[in-house]
Amino acid sequence: MPQRIVIVGAGFAGLYSALSARRLISQNGKDAEIEVVVIAPNQSLTIRPRLYEASPATLAAPLGDLFMATGVKFVTGTVRNIRTSTRKVNFTDAAGEESDMAYDRLILAAGSHLKMPDVPGLKEHAFNVDQLQAATELDQHLHDLVSLPRNTARNTVVVCGGGFTGIEVAAELPARLRSILGEKEEIRVVVVERNLDIGPALGPGPRPIIKQAFEDYGIETKLGVEVSQVDAKGATTSTGERIEASTVIWTVGMVATELTTQIHGDKDQLGRLIVDANLQVPHTPSVFATGDAARAVADDDGHAAMMSCQHALVLGRSSGHNAAADLLQLPKRPYAQPYYGTCLDLGPAAAVLTEGWDRKVLQIGGQAKAVKKFINTMLIYPPPANAVEAYKAADPDYKMPDLDPSLFQYDVQA
Repeated sequence: MPQRIVIVGAGFAGLYSALSARRLISQNGKDAEIEVVVIAPNQSLTIRPRLYEASPATLAAPLGDLFMATGVKFVTGTVRNIRTSTRKVNFTDAAGEESDMAYDRLILAAGSHLKMPDVPGLKEHAFNVDQLQAATELDQHLHDLVSLPRNTARNTVVVCGGGFTGIEVAAELPARLRSILGEKEEIRVVVVERNLDIGPALGPGPRPIIKQAFEDYGIETKLGVEVSQVDAKGATTSTGERIEASTVIWTVGMVATELTTQIHGDKDQLGRLIVDANLQVPHTPSVFATGDAARAVADDDGHAAMMSCQHALVLGRSSGHNAAADLLQLPKRPYAQPYYGTCLDLGPAAAVLTEGWDRKVLQIGGQAKAVKKFINTMLIYPPPANAVEAYKAADPDYKMPDLDPSLFQYDVQA
C-alpha cells in the first residue's frame, strides 16, 4: 500500500505543495510508492488577490487538467477534524457524507479567513471580498443598486478599514459604481480607519501616493475612528457620526484556519502554526503547515511571511518538497524568501510598487499599474496542464522569468 501525503486546501500554497511534492516523487521514480492527495471543497484555484475587482465570479482557475497531468489525486470535501494521534483527517464530501483518510504526512494549507468582530449589525448587513462567494454577493448587490430609488445613500459606500484590501477596494469603487449607475452619477466612497494614518501597515513611503489617488477619485477618509454599528441603511462611527449608505464593506481582521487549533504546536496571534525552517510543526513532525496557516521566518532578519499570495507560492513549493523529502529520506530544503515587494492597486490607471519591508517606492502611476496587471493576470495563475512546465513552476529554486524591463524601470514620476 503506498504512502500518502494529504494536502488540506487548494489555494496557492496547497496547489504548489501538491505540484512540488509530485515533482520530487517523480524525479526519484517513486510514483507508485507515494501518492499525493488534495482535499478541498472545489477543484479550482480562487484568484483571491483579485476579488476586489469587478466580475469576481470569473476569478477561479480550474485545476482538474493540471492535477491529472501531474498525478495529483483530488477529493472534493471539507476537512472537519485532524486526528494527529492516528494520522487521519475527517472530511465531509459534497453529498454531506463523512469519511476518514489516513496520511503519512499532512500539509495544512487551508488558508485564512476574515474574522468579523461583534459590531452590532455587521454580520447581517456588511459585505466583504474575502472569499469568492462573498465577493460575488457584493458584485450582485452593486448591480442591484440600479433598481433602487436614486439618492445619496444608494450612491454611497462605506469601506471599513484602510489597510491593503480596504485601499484596493475603495480605489476601484468610483469607476465600478459609475459603470453600473451611470457615468454622471455622484458617487461617495468613505473609508473609515481606526488608525490615524491610511495604510497603517504600509508605512510612510507609499502614503502620499495613496492620498493623492484618493483625492483624485474623491474618496473620503475618516481616520482615528471606528465603525460601531451597521444596519441596512448605513453605518455609525465611534464618534456618533451617521453615514447613510446602501453598501458597507468590511475589509479587516484576517485569521488562520481554525484547523490549526487541532494540531499540537505553538501559534501566533493570528492563529498560525509556528513552524521550523522546513515548515514542519515542531511538536507534530508528521504535519507541515504552509501559506496563511503557517508562521514562517522568511529571512535572516527575522521577518515572518505575510498572509499573501506572494509568500504562499514560495511556501507551497517548500512545504510540498519537504513533506516528500521526509518520506523519501532525502535532505530537506529550508524555506527562505528574502525579497519582499508589494504592488498596491489604486484604481483604473494607477498603482504603487514598493520594495523591501520598509516599502521603498519604486514606481507609481501607469508603470506600476502595468506591473500590477502582469501580477494579477499572469504571474499568480496556475501553470499549464503539462507535467514538465508544472514541475518547473513548482521547483523550490524557481525564479521568475525575465520580464520586459520597461515594466520595472525605476520611475517615481509616472
